[in-house]
Amino acid sequence: MTSGAVAARSQPQPESGVRVLVVDDLEANRKLLHAVLEPRGFLVRSVASGEEALAVLAESDVDVVLLDVLMPGLDGYATCASIRAEPRTAMLPVVMVTASGTQQRLRALEVGADDFIAKPFDQAELLARVRSLARVKRLHDTVVEQRAALEHWNAELERRVAAQVDDLERLGRLRRFLSPQIAGLIVETGDESFLESHRRDITTVFTDLRGFTAFAETAEPEETMAVLRDYHATLGALVFAYEGTLEHFAGDGLMVFFNDPPPCTDAPERAVRMALDMRDRVDELAESWRRHGHDLGFGVGIAQGYATLGRVGFEGRWDYAAIGTVTNVAARLCDAAKARQILISPRVLAGLDGRFETRALGPLELRGISRPVDVHEVIGTVDPEGKS
Repeated sequence: MTSGAVAARSQPQPESGVRVLVVDDLEANRKLLHAVLEPRGFLVRSVASGEEALAVLAESDVDVVLLDVLMPGLDGYATCASIRAEPRTAMLPVVMVTASGTQQRLRALEVGADDFIAKPFDQAELLARVRSLARVKRLHDTVVEQRAALEHWNAELERRVAAQVDDLERLGRLRRFLSPQIAGLIVETGDESFLESHRRDITTVFTDLRGFTAFAETAEPEETMAVLRDYHATLGALVFAYEGTLEHFAGDGLMVFFNDPPPCTDAPERAVRMALDMRDRVDELAESWRRHGHDLGFGVGIAQGYATLGRVGFEGRWDYAAIGTVTNVAARLCDAAKARQILISPRVLAGLDGRFETRALGPLELRGISRPVDVHEVIGTVDPEGKS
């Protein structure tokens, strides 16, 4: 059976897009390979020398090279060795076309040829070898593309992880004085401009425990820490629930303010509601403390006014602080409050709009404040029917 008959019987599907470079100094051989390959869908380009082949490979993508061994100038062996020496073409399939015997075939393999075809070649064998090596090339290209994509995604993942680590570090810093939802929003938007010094009308809340100093002097350190742990956990949860900005915990003292950084149109009302909830929760804690022989009460001072706010401290230890008379007034009202008392300044009272039951205590002299402050005590809330 002739080679043409074999090719006819096993007529393959066209090879769409497989790029073949034919390298042969004889025009008749080049035309023959064109005639065999092109009707079957291969994209064939041919050159007459090894030098031309290397020039084509330097600027064009090829899937398989059909390379004649015996050529003037750069022969097939030297051309194949040059192809293998270039990283871009080191894995390019090369088929050596030779009429010589075993020794030259061995040499072809030694210089890096993937396969060889003997002249005169069998068309079916030639097509099978070219298809097989083209599949290998395409698989190799796929692996290279996937590796490049993987490297890209690894780099992108590293970048994202680094960004997330930065975000977590920022979130950790911000959550020291902001509620989780506000800190998360700032991390998401990337806006930290509020950390710069600025002036804002805020409502400030100071709280502490009545009798704590005497308690700490007589109690065991472990008892003191247990009381503070419960106290901080309870009040901290309420600060975050009301979206207040926590300036600091200092022993039994706590300072929170509203209307900075996030705007808060109902700052006085929110501050008072938080204080009332805190008082109720501390009442529950106080029951437990009394069973252990600890007599502790809870006092609150709330004031409204302008303050300068921003980041204070040094690298590695920053705080977000409010500085101004309003913070001093709130602290002094807290000092003046008896157990379970919530004392407020006139501006806070004006912002409540009658939704709370209050009692006037008259002007009070507060330490460090130049003029007496007209103080009111918050008793509780007023329901829709006017009952407290």
